[in-house]
Amino acid sequence: MSKVLIRDIVETSSRVITICSNTSWYLYNFRMGLITALQADGYRVVLIAPKDDYSDRLESLGCEHYDIEIDNKGTNPIDDMRLMYSFFRLYKEIKPDMLLIYTIKPNIYGGIVSKFLNIPTLNVIAGLGTVFLNDNLSSKIARWLYKTSFHKNRVLFENEDDCKEFLDKKLVKEEQIKLIPGSGINTEKFQPKEGIVVEDSSMVFLLIARLIRDKGIVEYVEAIESIRAKYPAVKFKLLGSYYEGNPSAISEDEVSRWVEEGTIEYLGYTDAVLEEIQKADCIVLPSYREGLSRVLLEGASMSKPIITTDVTGCRDVVDDGLNGYLVPIKDSASLAIAMEKMIALSDSKRIEMGKRGRTKVINEFDEKIVIEHYMGVISSSFD
Repeated sequence: MSKVLIRDIVETSSRVITICSNTSWYLYNFRMGLITALQADGYRVVLIAPKDDYSDRLESLGCEHYDIEIDNKGTNPIDDMRLMYSFFRLYKEIKPDMLLIYTIKPNIYGGIVSKFLNIPTLNVIAGLGTVFLNDNLSSKIARWLYKTSFHKNRVLFENEDDCKEFLDKKLVKEEQIKLIPGSGINTEKFQPKEGIVVEDSSMVFLLIARLIRDKGIVEYVEAIESIRAKYPAVKFKLLGSYYEGNPSAISEDEVSRWVEEGTIEYLGYTDAVLEEIQKADCIVLPSYREGLSRVLLEGASMSKPIITTDVTGCRDVVDDGLNGYLVPIKDSASLAIAMEKMIALSDSKRIEMGKRGRTKVINEFDEKIVIEHYMGVISSSFD
C-alpha cells in the first residue's frame, strides 16, 4: 500500500473529510463537483481509492490521495481482512473528522473499521447491483455485512426504492436515512450543442453501459435483430468496457459476432461520452436495476429522448411518453416496439421530447441541488 501525495498540503485547522471509493475513476467522474464544493467551503479533502488512470487527473483538485488495493470482484475472506487492515492504517494516519464512503467494499469494510475507530461516517448507496438482484449465500452474507457496517451510521440513498429495500430488510433504521437525488449532473457541461453539422443523417440509437447482462444488452440486441431489416438506414450503437470476472459479463466473442452480423456498431470504451451522446438521436438503457442512472441523466441533460426499463433508478429519469418511453424489464419485444415508436416520430417531436427531458434534469437532478443536500447533511453532522 502506498501513499500518493498530490500536492504539498499546508497544515491548517480545517476539518478533514475523507472520501473512499473502489476506483479513482469513480471519484473523478461522479464526485468531482462535490469534492471542489467541499474544498471551497473550507474542508480539507483526502481521497482513498486504488490508483488508476484517473488518479493523475485528480491532482488538479489539490487533494491528498491515498492508494489502496481493492479486489472489487473477489470474495476471498483473507483479502477482505487485509482490506480492513488497510483502511485501519489509513484512517489512523489521516485522522479524518468525517468519512464519506461510496461503492460496496469500501462501504462494508471501510464502514466496519470506521465504527471501531468511532469516526463519524456517511455511507452512500448509489446502487445495489447483483447483491440485491440475487438471493444466494454470498448475497445474504453481503446484506448481513451491510447491516453490521451501517449500524448507527448516517446512510444516504440515491433513490427511494433502494431506501425502502434496506428498511424492509431491516438493514437500517428510519432515523439513519436520508434520500438525495442521485449523484447529480453538471447540466452546463452536459447540454445540447447547437449548430453542429451532421454529415450522416441516419437515426442513431445508443446504449452506454459496462458490458454485463444486467444492463439489458442482450435484450437490446434481440430487439434490434427483430426490427433492423425494416429500418436499414437506422444505426444501433453500443459503447462500454468489458467487465471480465463479473458473473453476468458479456464476452468479446459475443460482441464480435453481433458486429459481424451487422446488428450493432461497437464503439469500445471512450472518455468522449459527451460527443457520442451528441451524435445519438435516442439513448437506450434496458437495465435490470440502477442506483440512479448517470447515463440517462447525461442523455436527458443533453436533450436526448430516452428508452429505458420501468425499474429502480431508471424510471426516475423518464416521464413515460413525455421525455421517453418505459418498457418492462427483460422484455425485448416491448423494447423493439418502443424503438419503433421512436423511429416513427418526426424530428420535431423527438426534439420536443428531448427538451422536456432536459427541463426535468435541471429541475430535479442538477448537481447544485445534490451538493446542497450533501452540504446540509455534513454541516449538521458537525453541529
